[in-house]
Amino acid sequence: MNKELDNMTEETEVVSHNFIENIIDDDIKEGRCKKVVTRFPPEPNGYLHIGHAKSILLNSGLADEYNGTFHLRFDDTNPMKEKTEFVESIMEDVKWICGDLDPAQIYYASDYFDQMYECAVKLIKKGKAYVCDLSADEIREYRGTLTEPGKESPDRNRSVEENLDLFERMKNDEFEDGEKVLRAKIDMASPNINMRDPIIYRVAHMNHHNTGDKWCIYPMYDFAHPIEDAIEGISHSICTLEFEDHRPLYDWVVRELEFENPPKQIEFSKLYLTNVVTGKRYIKKLVEEKIVDGWDDPRLVSIAALRRRGFTPESIRKFMELCGVSKSQSSVDYAMLEYCIREDLKLKRPRMMAVLDPVKLVITNYPENEIEYLDVSNNQENEEMGTRKVPFGRELYIDREDFMIEPPRKYFRLYPGNEVRLMNAYFVTCTDYVTDENGNVTEIHCTYDPETKSGSGFNARKVKGTIHWVCAETAQQAEVRLYENIVDEEKGVYNEDGTINLNPNSLTVMEHCFVEPALAEAEPMESFQFVRHGYFCVDSKDSSEDHLVFNRIVSLKSSYKPNK
Repeated sequence: MNKELDNMTEETEVVSHNFIENIIDDDIKEGRCKKVVTRFPPEPNGYLHIGHAKSILLNSGLADEYNGTFHLRFDDTNPMKEKTEFVESIMEDVKWICGDLDPAQIYYASDYFDQMYECAVKLIKKGKAYVCDLSADEIREYRGTLTEPGKESPDRNRSVEENLDLFERMKNDEFEDGEKVLRAKIDMASPNINMRDPIIYRVAHMNHHNTGDKWCIYPMYDFAHPIEDAIEGISHSICTLEFEDHRPLYDWVVRELEFENPPKQIEFSKLYLTNVVTGKRYIKKLVEEKIVDGWDDPRLVSIAALRRRGFTPESIRKFMELCGVSKSQSSVDYAMLEYCIREDLKLKRPRMMAVLDPVKLVITNYPENEIEYLDVSNNQENEEMGTRKVPFGRELYIDREDFMIEPPRKYFRLYPGNEVRLMNAYFVTCTDYVTDENGNVTEIHCTYDPETKSGSGFNARKVKGTIHWVCAETAQQAEVRLYENIVDEEKGVYNEDGTINLNPNSLTVMEHCFVEPALAEAEPMESFQFVRHGYFCVDSKDSSEDHLVFNRIVSLKSSYKPNK
């Protein structure tokens, strides 16, 4: 009977959909959508950050789920802020998160500039657009407020013929920047300020990364965006909640231009991550003032920075699954992102020994000039990862915190007279130590018991402490970078004057670390668990054969508790 109930449960299990999937399901069922086509439309005016990853994965995931098509489209309508560098970085980020993109999936708004110009001409001919001579300040003044209607421009009732002539002259480079604009003629009394005759074209003498100097007029985002979606046949234009008030304008544009099967816009909540800097202008300032070493500095949460730090696409996808999709604004603790990378790496990556703050340990009764190779498991939680050979000798390095001259209670590591296990090796007992003139320990002397070799089955006595080590003769020297939040979390992200509350300890560089010799062969971006220290990866920018650099991805301890 129980078996039958289990089978019934399996057969009747309902897959839970988010509200966007429910809308798409209804559109397909009612025949309003024959093929799902989605897009991620970044403006190439900076690097993408973790918040953009939510939109990338949502849009690409919906296309996969409904066997549709996903577009990466660059909304490059503002040459004043756009660079080829940003285009290339965005391309790399999206490919990293989604997997490789077919060139047929990559689009540029600037490829439609001719069509957009013709669309503007069409609106003028319909009496739905006019050339305006007001300055930017005057247009702002005429626009009105949330409680007061705007007033009409003196140029609002120009004839169609005059508007066509002036707009063509704008295109032909007869006016200076800001001298004239083209505005949609909608409703200056609309309760939605976006509908109060918005600017749809402006004069801008700027070189464009894609079209060069072909154009000296450029469409505004709110005019270009719905046209791009309509041209590409986007079925569902999925964007964040701040665009909800812009939707009536988008709908007006595609309706007046008489596009068939216009896209349906659906808004969802942004991803807000606690105590991080995501604003492009703030990140740009950090870069320009050299507080960070670029848009990919591992202390940032740009996608490039997370990739360089050692996060994986799988961890980002898991994070977004946990965040979910809704219309409710909420903040997510950064600890959840750290939890996701730990979960992704813990069974995949080898566990290596690294000593970050070294002090020499000499085993006085171990044979001189002898190196033996010990069998060590690559990952104790995943036997399929096998074992490796690790060199062991008379002189080792251990972490300074693993030895104390006068230890407190319940200190189970090494101190005079105490016996501990050297991980994967032998029991050793501290017999002496050497200090410098300042009282700092420079060398620890021990004896070892050759009967206690790891794996030998020795169980005559137990020890409470186990410490890791590396063989001094074969160890590889490395630089290790320990990262904390770039923001001082106790003070919040921003000061009252808009500056960032910087954490002075956001980066600690440890230049004289020692790691297992096998790590000398590690490739850029390759990651490992360093026993007791956390997860680390080889830095993709600064590491070299002659100078190994490891970035700490995340520590081993987590403050995040997933819901069961």
